[in-house]
Amino acid sequence: MSAKILDGRVVRDEIKENLKSQISLSTRNSLKASNLKSRPKLVIIQVGDVAESNTYISGKIKFGESIGAVVEHKKFPATISQKSLISQISILNSDSSVHGIIVQMPIPEHLNKEAIIDTIDPKKDVDGLTTTNQQLLENNDPQVFIPATAKAVITILNYYKIPIEGKKAAVVGRSKLVGAPVAILLRNLGAQVEVGHSQTPDLTAVTKPADIVVVAVGKPNLITKNHVSPDQTVIDVGINVIDSNARLWKTEKPGIGQNQRHLTGDVNFAEVEPIVAAITPVPGGIGPLTIASLFENLLEAYKKQS
Repeated sequence: MSAKILDGRVVRDEIKENLKSQISLSTRNSLKASNLKSRPKLVIIQVGDVAESNTYISGKIKFGESIGAVVEHKKFPATISQKSLISQISILNSDSSVHGIIVQMPIPEHLNKEAIIDTIDPKKDVDGLTTTNQQLLENNDPQVFIPATAKAVITILNYYKIPIEGKKAAVVGRSKLVGAPVAILLRNLGAQVEVGHSQTPDLTAVTKPADIVVVAVGKPNLITKNHVSPDQTVIDVGINVIDSNARLWKTEKPGIGQNQRHLTGDVNFAEVEPIVAAITPVPGGIGPLTIASLFENLLEAYKKQS
């Protein structure tokens, strides 16, 4: 028996239409109230010129424009000083026309990532990565902006009516962007959560007993048939670019061999799908939902600031 495929594209498209209608309504109401045209505005800060970042930013701009939001891409040279970058963020914090600010990762190593992110006004931190928002998340505060990918995980579980409360959940991965916030969210929703990672000595002991398995480590085919059990729901957050010889590409670069490259997750889909009850594909699962979740946060920020 095949697993149910949890298609993130279907969920994304519903969110997209909902955001479009809400932004249209919010803009009309703003016009009536103040005679000023106002739309949710996101500023994406990029430092340097990483090809993979360019692809992600392009996707965000395209989605934002499709729902009626304003997306401004501010690109700075890789040599920019920390002081100058922080100054630029501070200007955006003070700009009332800007409702959301994100810093596209990665950034050059000479910059202090944590200090730069914490410069963002928490009210405009639609990526949910400032220390303030992380504390709000831990405290289950309704004012929190949840990191987009972590939010996408919960959204897809809720959309397909997969129970969370009272269930056992395994989260493989500890990053601030995905693993850690997913674990907190699942706990806040009443799940019993155990966290593992790619170096956990007996990862099967973490994943096999779980009802829900969320994997986000960036290691292709880490989770095999040996790690899963029947009746599980598996959420694969990993996006890895590999070539036909299964060699991992750390960044997406056009050029030789590009036609032989494809995306794969952290889960060996071919092995796991026949065993479990439900699974997200890669591509087409969590990926499409991540950008939609970011713009849900932007609309929320817009409403609070307006």
